[in-house]
Amino acid sequence: MSAREAPRASAVPSPCVNVCRMNAANGLCEGCARTLDEIAAWGGLDEEAKREVWHRIGLRRNAAKEKSS
Repeated sequence: MSAREAPRASAVPSPCVNVCRMNAANGLCEGCARTLDEIAAWGGLDEEAKREVWHRIGLRRNAAKEKSS
């Protein structure tokens, strides 16, 4: 599944890839590109909110690719 596209299934999977290191410069997890607040809230989010987190992850990753180009 692409991180740029929000999952459409009813059970939205966690974006965690078990690489749990926070980047001090940007405040994002180096593995899943979530903020600490998003990580902490994940278990209590409804499916729509989880899809929104996936959407933001995609935007962040796209912005990082553009910045590195």
